[in-house]
Amino acid sequence: MKHANYLTAAQPAASRRAALLSLGALATLGIAGTALLAPTRVAAQTLEAPDALIMRVGAEVLRQIKADPVLRGGDIDRIMALVDGQLMPHVNFGRMTASAVGRFWRQATPEQRARLQDEFKLLLVRTYSGALSRLTDQVLALRPSRFTAQDTEVVVRTELRGRSEPIQIDYRLERTPQGWKVFDINVMGIWLVDTFRNQFTTEINARGIDGLIAALVERNRTGARAARS
Repeated sequence: MKHANYLTAAQPAASRRAALLSLGALATLGIAGTALLAPTRVAAQTLEAPDALIMRVGAEVLRQIKADPVLRGGDIDRIMALVDGQLMPHVNFGRMTASAVGRFWRQATPEQRARLQDEFKLLLVRTYSGALSRLTDQVLALRPSRFTAQDTEVVVRTELRGRSEPIQIDYRLERTPQGWKVFDINVMGIWLVDTFRNQFTTEINARGIDGLIAALVERNRTGARAARS
C-alpha cells in the first residue's frame, strides 16, 4: 500500500511565505567568524545580552551574504558550509528538532534522533535557501523586547527593513554555559517549530518515526534532483 507523503503537501500560502524567510532569519545569526566564537571559559565570563548578540552577528552576516553572489544564488554546498561552520554554534538545533517532532521525540532511539536532526537541517537548507537571494538592501533593527538579566529564556524581537515591507522576526533564545542559543524563530507571526510540528505529527501518525525519516530523506532527494536539473 502506498502512503501519502504529507511533507510534500502544499502549505497554506501565508505559512509558506513566512517559512520561506526562516533560513534567512536563521542566517542573520550565522556568520560570527572565528573571532566571535570564543572558548566556553571566556564566553561564560563575557556573556553578551541576547539582543546584542543578535544585532552584532546579524549585521555581519547580512554584509557577507550581500557580498557573496554564490551564496545568494542558493548554492547548497556553500549554504551548508555556512550553516555548519557559522550558524550552528548559535542554535540549539537538538532542541529545535525535538520540539518539531513533539511528544514522539521521547519514543525515538538515539539513531533515529540523529537521523531526524540531519534530515531536518538539510530540509530547512534546501527548502528555504531561496530566502538568501532576497537579502539585498535590508538592515536588521531591534524592536522593543522585554526581559531581565535573570531570565534564562527570552524573546528578542527584530525587524528586517529595506525598500519593501518590513519583515518582523522574533528569536527565542535560551541561556547556556556557552552563551545564548536560538531554539525557535517567528517570521511574520508564524513560529518555525509549530509549522513543522503539524506536518511531522501527521506523518508520524500515518507511518511512524521511521516513516517521517523516510519522508524527509525523499523530500531532500527530490530537492537535490531539482537543484541539478
